[in-house]
Amino acid sequence: MKKNSIVLYPSPGQGHLLSMVELGKLLLHHNPSFSITIFITSLPSKTNSSTAAYINRVSTTTPISFYHLPLISLPMDPSSYPNIEIMVFDLLRLNNPNLEQALKTISHSSTIHSFIIDGFCTVAFDVAAHLDIPVYYYFTSGAAALATFLYFPTLHENTNQISFKDRRTNLDIPGLPPLLATDMPEPMLDRNKEAYHGFLDMCSHFRKAAGILVNTFEALEPRAIEAISLGLSVPEKLTPPVHYIGPVVVSDKPKNSGGEDCLHWVDSQPSCSVVFLCFGSLGVFSAAQLKEIAVGLERSGHRFLWVVGSPPTKDKIGRFLAPIEPDLETLLPDGFLDRVKGRGLVVKSWAPQVDILSLESVGGFVTHCGWNSVLESLCAGVPMVAWPLYAEQRLNRLLLVEEMKLAMPMEESREGLVMAAEVEKRVRSLMDSVEGKLLRERTLAMKDCAVAALSQGGSSHAALVELTQSWK
Repeated sequence: MKKNSIVLYPSPGQGHLLSMVELGKLLLHHNPSFSITIFITSLPSKTNSSTAAYINRVSTTTPISFYHLPLISLPMDPSSYPNIEIMVFDLLRLNNPNLEQALKTISHSSTIHSFIIDGFCTVAFDVAAHLDIPVYYYFTSGAAALATFLYFPTLHENTNQISFKDRRTNLDIPGLPPLLATDMPEPMLDRNKEAYHGFLDMCSHFRKAAGILVNTFEALEPRAIEAISLGLSVPEKLTPPVHYIGPVVVSDKPKNSGGEDCLHWVDSQPSCSVVFLCFGSLGVFSAAQLKEIAVGLERSGHRFLWVVGSPPTKDKIGRFLAPIEPDLETLLPDGFLDRVKGRGLVVKSWAPQVDILSLESVGGFVTHCGWNSVLESLCAGVPMVAWPLYAEQRLNRLLLVEEMKLAMPMEESREGLVMAAEVEKRVRSLMDSVEGKLLRERTLAMKDCAVAALSQGGSSHAALVELTQSWK
């Protein structure tokens, strides 16, 4: 008798893998009879011992199995690609023959009820569809971002060949506040670029899916969810079934050294007294910007924990080099570390974010607005200052500030820098002002809504039960 299997396919990158593993755990929790397999593919020349240890740990502690697809050699030097998105699309396209063989192999002993992919794996959609395997998307951002992506093909048709980067008026997307065109994800801004058409193809395939799983919950984004349910995001045809199953927060992450020291320091501070600044694995700043942040934090007078990565550097022909461990004495103002000693702590490159946010001493979070970080902060009841850097983060800032009222914005100068005065102002406002107090109260209330959504009878719990039962 064949097993009942679910196959998950994340695009390369630790963040994508971790989120898919957490989804696999959720599906097993709701139906332990499923067999869960996660396909693994890697970028060329990328090896990560902490990720390998993480996969081994998950394999030995859960009934999730991992299938490593063969390593693909790209037709050109990875640094020659115009951006990371194009390289990932190309890598996954070249992996399709291996993917097809892997799905056929699993199908010999199992009935694959669903093949769940993330957006970058859209190039695998037709492979599974050809094998009559239902394709679902796992959308790791929120409902408003999904509404934007679903509506993107309509925007493309209606903008008269004008790229969003050149548009001077707001975009009207059903379920969202008025959106600056330049707040769209960067690959969507220029229709003359290859990445634009990769995203257009991805968004068109979202509309063809057997279903879409979204990492959000109904109480957090009611307006966007209503627009999608009314069919406003896909006006030309039927919207696929959408299942809001969040918040899915990854707590079991690969560990780096040094996390225990900063955890102990933060935990020893008074209640709600520490501002935590962390900008994700890709969130790096110029040396000039790091100095502005340092001056602003010092002038604010507040306790802080700040995670600092090395500024991006290029080789002689303009290619970005791999990041190295930052030299804090060189990057930060002279004497800064001595002057803030005891009140502030600066750590290099990494800190255990989920663990830190859960501490009672943390009173605010300055974040790049990555959706995982947003949910982690919300689930810990910590209010935010929104400082977007890339991907859909500018869209997330708009929602957090204007729609959800769970964050205040960090404003850039005309030169593109956030100045020290702005950092000082936002830190003080978050920690001391009436506005900051109201943000904290709303965030704590939304934390309760998140708990309720995942509890027995909650909206996300019910969505997962309905979904897994449909696969039996």
